[in-house]
Amino acid sequence: MTFQRRTFALLTAAAALSGAGLLPSTALAQPDANWPSKPIKWVVPFPPGGAMDVIARTLGEKAGRVLGTSFVIENRPGAGGNIGADYVAKQPGDGYTIMITSIGMATNKALYAKLTYDPVKDFAPISLLAVVPNVLVVNAAKNTDKSVKDVIAHAKKEPGKLTYASAGNGTSIHLAGEVFASMAGVDILHVPYKGSGPAITDMLGGQVDLMFDSITSARPHIQSGKLRALGLTTSKRSSALPDVPTIAEAGVPGYEVSPWFAVFAPAGTPPEVVAKLNKVLNDGMKDPETLKKLESIGAEPIGTSPQELATHLNKELDRWGKLIKERNIRMD
Repeated sequence: MTFQRRTFALLTAAAALSGAGLLPSTALAQPDANWPSKPIKWVVPFPPGGAMDVIARTLGEKAGRVLGTSFVIENRPGAGGNIGADYVAKQPGDGYTIMITSIGMATNKALYAKLTYDPVKDFAPISLLAVVPNVLVVNAAKNTDKSVKDVIAHAKKEPGKLTYASAGNGTSIHLAGEVFASMAGVDILHVPYKGSGPAITDMLGGQVDLMFDSITSARPHIQSGKLRALGLTTSKRSSALPDVPTIAEAGVPGYEVSPWFAVFAPAGTPPEVVAKLNKVLNDGMKDPETLKKLESIGAEPIGTSPQELATHLNKELDRWGKLIKERNIRMD
């Protein structure tokens, strides 16, 4: 057998084994020595306009300049972030697809009985980016409640009648409401939307009573006087709304939901690519222009190593898994 024929036979056999699942799918992958040699797709599993979208677009522009390529933002909303996450989980780990996501990465495993991806096994952590508080708001013109205690009293007087909007099932906005209802001992009705934008539109129109909205989309309406801010979901006050107490301060001791945002790549992404993405994104977080933009949306920058994000995710999976089971919250 000639060298060419022998080589072809070996390659054919290896391909057959790989296709049969007997070899890892990455066994024959060739590293891209020129990475990045083409645009990088950055998936946002929620509609445009929210905090996640703003962070991705801001950091993508900075990182693209450094790496000499472009980050193409692709919004794939739906199912509390699961549609986008499932898509990314099935992409090749070649460094040309990444995803920004939220605490849904830690909650959805417990919320959905038939999750089509594994938040740990199917992804390579890159960096924990920021925390963006949620804020409990009411329509200033149509709701007379002026404090968290007022909302609790109102809800207890009319059980099941007060409605709260969210950006979708399983989002931090939804869970903030679930935890509030449980800890405050009230019955309020969840109304899910496909993203924060449509939900806040109905809040402004008076179609729903409450919302634990992201500070990003709520603050302009708070500043204009259309929405009244009653409490922050985080354990500490925010510099973006320094006069607004935390919900724990305002009447529900121990309450805390801190929405975090992080970046992941598909599993199998080369460690050297993960390291480069981690550095360029974390460096971008320190840029004065980026910091100004983050402040404008109420984001508090963090920046971590891939391992720190992996540790954080595992802790969050444990915390939310227990809580969701205790509260018997299911999305399907």
